[in-house]
Amino acid sequence: MEHVLYNTAILTLAAGIPHLGTLENPHGSAEKSARLCGSRVSVQVKLDETGRVVEFAQQVKACALGQAASAILGKDVIGADLAELTQARDAFRSMVKDGTPPPTGRFSDLNILVAVKEYPQRHQSSLLPFEAVVDAVTAALAV
Repeated sequence: MEHVLYNTAILTLAAGIPHLGTLENPHGSAEKSARLCGSRVSVQVKLDETGRVVEFAQQVKACALGQAASAILGKDVIGADLAELTQARDAFRSMVKDGTPPPTGRFSDLNILVAVKEYPQRHQSSLLPFEAVVDAVTAALAV
């Protein structure tokens, strides 16, 4: 089955990234960049007492794939904890690198990016938002 890399769903997501901006006094933050293409994603989080994300902000300077992944993250990140975010990141990475099934649950919309597997030069930029949010939540929990 042939997949179109830049399909309407990806372009629609890329055009509507939620939670753009910054937070005042975030509990944790992280920035990730892709050396190959120069894409960059910065995220900031605030957590509740149980370690779940209650506030989230992101700044995205990335290709349409990184933007689409950022939109999926932004749409569903509120209420997620480190375990869910790590599981989503790992399943997403495995999907694009190894062709395993897409993540299930909260971040199942990542299935829209299944075609990225066929474009290794796009793997890193697509994964940036999820790598950054795991690092930001980890930093917030370490405080």
